[in-house]
Amino acid sequence: MSDAEVRTRTWTRFEYDRLVEAEILGPEDRIELLGGVMVVKEPQYSPHATAITLVHQALAAAVGPGWHVRVQTPVALDDESEPEPDVCVVPGDPRDYRDAHPERPVLLVEVALSRLRFDREHKGSLYARARIADYWIVNIPDRRLEVYRDPVPDAAALFGWRYSRLVTLGPDEQVSPVALPAAAITIGDLLP
Repeated sequence: MSDAEVRTRTWTRFEYDRLVEAEILGPEDRIELLGGVMVVKEPQYSPHATAITLVHQALAAAVGPGWHVRVQTPVALDDESEPEPDVCVVPGDPRDYRDAHPERPVLLVEVALSRLRFDREHKGSLYARARIADYWIVNIPDRRLEVYRDPVPDAAALFGWRYSRLVTLGPDEQVSPVALPAAAITIGDLLP
């Protein structure tokens, strides 16, 4: 078979949601839709799961009323993407999202143990394309937090966008979400 004969099929968020509703895809499948492609999520090794819990606790304690911290739940980014970030912060209360997934999170957080490059390049470009102002990667191997901000167009990036600013912080440093500048979080509190 030549390369010209290889065909792939992309999926819309609407089609993906119908597969979930029909129970063709379920929670055990650990799939998320990224740029029209169904991607298997990173396995939940113990350090990864611990970091997700720590990020949730730190953000929930810092954000206050009017904000909701979600863990591994879908975000409706665009017509071809429904990622399930490890943690995200959205305005409002859980019941605000009873009928539809949030579309405008103010912060997305991925915890990376074995797929750091994927979270940087693939998800980073996807989140930048959606104009997510604040994207963090909890880098477990290097015990750092990578903070990505200021999305800009970039034809060389996978989804045509990238973040123009990256700050890498160590365990003793602090960070504040863009949308919540008064919320100071110590990086060590996010690390397993």
